[in-house]
Amino acid sequence: MGYASLRECIDDLDRAGRLRRVTEEVDAHLEVAEVQRRVFAAGGPALLFERVRGCRFALASNLFGSMDRVRFIFRDALDGVRALVDAKVDPRAFATSPARAVRLPAVAMHLLPLPVRGGAVFAHRCEVRDLPQITSWPDDGGPFITLPQVFSEDPDAPGLRASNMGMYRVQLAGNDYVQDREVGLHYQIHRGLGVHHAHAIARGERLPVNIFVGGPPAMSVAAVMPLPEGLPEIAFAGALNRRSIRMARRGPGPHVHADADFVIRGSIGPSETKLEGPFGDHLGYYARAHHFPVLRVESVHHREGAIWPFTVVGRPPQEDTMFGELIHELTGPLVPTVLPGVSAVHAVDAAGVHPLLFAFGSERYVPYADAATRRPMELLTQANAILGQGQMSLAKYLFIASREDARGLDIHDVGGFLCHVLARFSPERDLHFHTNTTIDTLDYSGSGLNEGSKVVFAATGPARRALGSRLGRDLPLPAGFGDPEVAIPGALVLRAPSWTSAEEGAADVQRLVDALDAPARDGALDGFPLVVLADDSDFTSRTVSNFVWVTFTRSNPAVDVHGVGAVTVHKHWGCRGPVVIDARIKAHHAPPLVEDPAVTARVDRLGARGASLHGVI
Repeated sequence: MGYASLRECIDDLDRAGRLRRVTEEVDAHLEVAEVQRRVFAAGGPALLFERVRGCRFALASNLFGSMDRVRFIFRDALDGVRALVDAKVDPRAFATSPARAVRLPAVAMHLLPLPVRGGAVFAHRCEVRDLPQITSWPDDGGPFITLPQVFSEDPDAPGLRASNMGMYRVQLAGNDYVQDREVGLHYQIHRGLGVHHAHAIARGERLPVNIFVGGPPAMSVAAVMPLPEGLPEIAFAGALNRRSIRMARRGPGPHVHADADFVIRGSIGPSETKLEGPFGDHLGYYARAHHFPVLRVESVHHREGAIWPFTVVGRPPQEDTMFGELIHELTGPLVPTVLPGVSAVHAVDAAGVHPLLFAFGSERYVPYADAATRRPMELLTQANAILGQGQMSLAKYLFIASREDARGLDIHDVGGFLCHVLARFSPERDLHFHTNTTIDTLDYSGSGLNEGSKVVFAATGPARRALGSRLGRDLPLPAGFGDPEVAIPGALVLRAPSWTSAEEGAADVQRLVDALDAPARDGALDGFPLVVLADDSDFTSRTVSNFVWVTFTRSNPAVDVHGVGAVTVHKHWGCRGPVVIDARIKAHHAPPLVEDPAVTARVDRLGARGASLHGVI
């Protein structure tokens, strides 16, 4: 259904019984975020907070809290958007499916934004301090906008055609920001806003930027979509909303989304930065304070009856998990056209998305080779292509397997996919490292901001080993190591001594690999090609989600991947025994996110009998 405003969407959800109104007064500081997390975890409805302490605006959250609700919101558009994707994949499909071809023009006609003279968003002006000051986690550096649509136009090609709209974190107050005049604008590497900023710097100019909040939900989805170069996000938003996005020109600067609920207008300079953060982020840890650009605020506008949408990020799954599922659903068919030979890619949400990628490729280089002697060849070419593609280039671990070896395996089966690779890869041959390279800005396992390494685990051919589900006998573990647990078949987790320094940490690992050398040589570890060192082996092995979160968010491949019987031949590192990943918490890691017990107790009242969220939380 095409919505003219966020209010229309909320009313639609309300009529369908998919929204719950919270009528009690709630605090934007920690309370609303705690409510959102708990309602999402319970599979609850969308929320409208009608009374927010010290704020005149209503808040909305959990709009995208389930795929069922996402499909309801975009129920009249998803088939048409899929038709656009199909046209990109194989235009011949329309020759055999006239019904889909009929739908395509109806979608395509909304791709072009509609220029207008004004809009509802200009109805009122206010200050930054008047906006909802939502703080999600106890140690956040201040209030943040968590569903912003940050819009800019290319200084070298002004106008909507070369525009960019992304969901870049915005800090409204705190640190050294001048109240009402400055907000923090955190954009990560490989982002379109950075390209526009670079062009402005080269021209010796400030870059005008508008931050939209609210409006039709399609705008939020478009802001996170990994779209190809040349397709503006506002065009995709028009297709998804089944109505062209209305963009107004009001004074100097880029266009303004006429139907947004709020807009902050301003600009960023060539070198003006201030500390932004900390911020509880989607890996499940705090992103520390770092210098990022400052938006110099020129004006703030909002529509009559404006509603402020927000979400909360933290250790997955959270509401943003649904964005990932929708993106995969819509863009998955495009993967083979962008990455030849690759049939599927999955960024593992439970591991924080960027730390861990799965991929199905193909081995077609020597089809006549005996299956038993096959080794990864084309898979390595495909792995390099994946790690050079957009946001996938920020991944740390890539597990890639041949689709022809696993026709019935779902790439979203995290445990199953890991077991498939563990049964087939050669630790001595099939690990390929990329060192001194870029990783996610929010990942603190590396050697510095945006600095770390990557490793590819490649697997093809029949299984090389039967994976173990339990240890056959006790292992001769050195002092400080113990509590062995099997997380998934083939992966053993050990409690290790607490990490104190790089030198002591390396010495700990060396003591372990030396102790495991003899058991590995006599076959005691044949079913366990992977050993993970953790601070708490029981927690790490309790669920697959715990296992991938601990293992892949707390390790930097070039530093933390070791092996029993390690060897280097022609500069290629491998090991004859199990691979050992040191996933202990290190001093340079960011702290994990933990709720404030006092806030949790206050939120409990909303679930009491007679309260707004009784039966939900």
